[in-house]
Amino acid sequence: MKPDHGSDTGGSAARFGQGAWIDLSTAINRRPWPLGDLPPQVWRALPTAAARDRLIATAAAWFGCPAAQVLPVAGASAAIRMIPRLLPTGRAAVIAPSHDDHAASLGAAGWQVSQFARPEAMEGADLAVVVNPNNPDGREWPPEVLARLARRVGHLVVDESFADVRPDLSLAPALPPNVLVLRSFSPFWGLAGLRLGFVLARPDLLGRLSDAAGPWAVNGPALHVGAQAMADRAWADATVLYHAEAALRLDRLAIRAGWRPAGGTHLFRLYDTGDAAAAQERLARAHVWTRRFSFSRTWLRMGIPGGHEEWDRLTDALRKI
Repeated sequence: MKPDHGSDTGGSAARFGQGAWIDLSTAINRRPWPLGDLPPQVWRALPTAAARDRLIATAAAWFGCPAAQVLPVAGASAAIRMIPRLLPTGRAAVIAPSHDDHAASLGAAGWQVSQFARPEAMEGADLAVVVNPNNPDGREWPPEVLARLARRVGHLVVDESFADVRPDLSLAPALPPNVLVLRSFSPFWGLAGLRLGFVLARPDLLGRLSDAAGPWAVNGPALHVGAQAMADRAWADATVLYHAEAALRLDRLAIRAGWRPAGGTHLFRLYDTGDAAAAQERLARAHVWTRRFSFSRTWLRMGIPGGHEEWDRLTDALRKI
């Protein structure tokens, strides 16, 4: 099965008409880090070791782990596809419902994949995969729960793509030796076109991943922008505050529309709408695109609007539901 990532505004425009679409389907920050002009050399020259080391040091400080445990990759999705081929195949356990790339990549690599609702049920697997906070429902597991699971499985992959404002959930500061943590740059910093992510693991595992990725796996612009953005703590603090308040605002609007909050994180909210297909279509007629899921006829996920004009349009659209 081909994973579905949302953001099909091309298909939605063909059905509901051209115009200024608000894409709330991807759970990517719509108030991105302010990207300025890049120095010409980051485009003209091959990525340098110094630029890579600068990004690694900045990322390690952000994650709270040693630099030797950080490997930049071309997006967390690249790591999701590489890791199943890095380890001997066997029995894999995946949290479900969750980000479907994990199960799809494991199956494509020859793993026997089973899905479970909670980490405790995954004990005994050769490889376990947990998304924390989970996508799409925002479920959270404390680090001690996942550290205990790590002792009871061969390897544990923890996808922390939505954990940038929840350092209390991260395994990065005390990484067990058989754990690989995935971090994605795009959701929090809002620059989806900059393919950048990180794997946190013990150095020998990172060395094997680096060999699999090949030289210059992360391009020069990504190294440069990533280091600048992840060092901008003032912007990060303001972004966390905005999304904390905006998530509550979006919940209030959804409740007034008759929906029931079903979970979420600082970058997206999940609602039980009663009929997700009908709710998505009504919003699409106002050129607001949202995300529904094949496994639920009622769940609809929405990202956080990015400014006054988006809030006004969404508020007006929700009043008509």
